[in-house]
Amino acid sequence: MRKRIGIISIFILLFSAFLVVWNHSYQEGLKEAYIPLDANRTTPIIPSESGVFQRSEYALDYAQMPIDENHQRSLSTYYNNRAYQGAPPSIPHPVKNEFSYGENTCLQCHQNGGFVQKFNAYAPVTPHPEMVNCRQCHVSQQTTILFKETDFVKLFPPSVGVNNALEGSPPIIPHQIQMRENCLACHAGPAAPKEIRVTHPERVNCRQCHVLNNNETEAIGIFIRNNDEE
Repeated sequence: MRKRIGIISIFILLFSAFLVVWNHSYQEGLKEAYIPLDANRTTPIIPSESGVFQRSEYALDYAQMPIDENHQRSLSTYYNNRAYQGAPPSIPHPVKNEFSYGENTCLQCHQNGGFVQKFNAYAPVTPHPEMVNCRQCHVSQQTTILFKETDFVKLFPPSVGVNNALEGSPPIIPHQIQMRENCLACHAGPAAPKEIRVTHPERVNCRQCHVLNNNETEAIGIFIRNNDEE
C-alpha cells in the first residue's frame, strides 16, 4: 500500500513539474521576438552610429527653419577657418575670458546654435558638446597671415556633389567621423554651410543611406557604370 502511494506521489510530482515547464514555455512563446542587450556594456555597440541620433529631437525644427539669405555660411569660410581639412576650427571672434577652458562659456552659443546679434551671424553647432574642455583643441585666431613663409601646402577639400557612385544615389561621407558623429550639427539648421545643408534633416538615420569613404584601405578609382547594351 505504501509502495503504491509512493508511486502515485512521484507521478503527481512529475506531472506538476510538467505543467509548470509547459506553462512557462507556452507563455514565453507568446512574447514578441527581441534582441537581448548586455546592460553592463561600458560603451555603445556602435558608438559612431549612435552619435547620429544625438540631435534627432531637433530634426523637425531644422526642417521648418526659414533660410536667412543674408547670414549664410559657406564652405569657403568653413575651410578658411581651419589649418587643414579635418583640423579643429579656430575661434574667429574675441572670447570673454582667455583663460576659460570652455564648457558653459562656449556652449551658451554653440550647443544649440542661434543668431548672435553681437557678431551678426549664426553660431555653428558643436557636434560634441560633451567635450567641455573646448580650448584644448580650439585656439583664438590671432592673425590671418603667416609669421614666416613655409612650404606647407593646404590640400583641397572634397568637392560637393561628385562623390556618389551613381547619379541620384546618396553621396558618401568624404571625411572621418571621429568627434563628428553628430551629422545634424553641421548639416542642418541656419548655421550649416549652404553647400552641405541637407534638404531632409527629418530623416535622422543618416548612416542608413550614407556610408563612409573606404579609400583608406583600398582605392578603387573612379567608378564608371557602362549602360551600353552589347
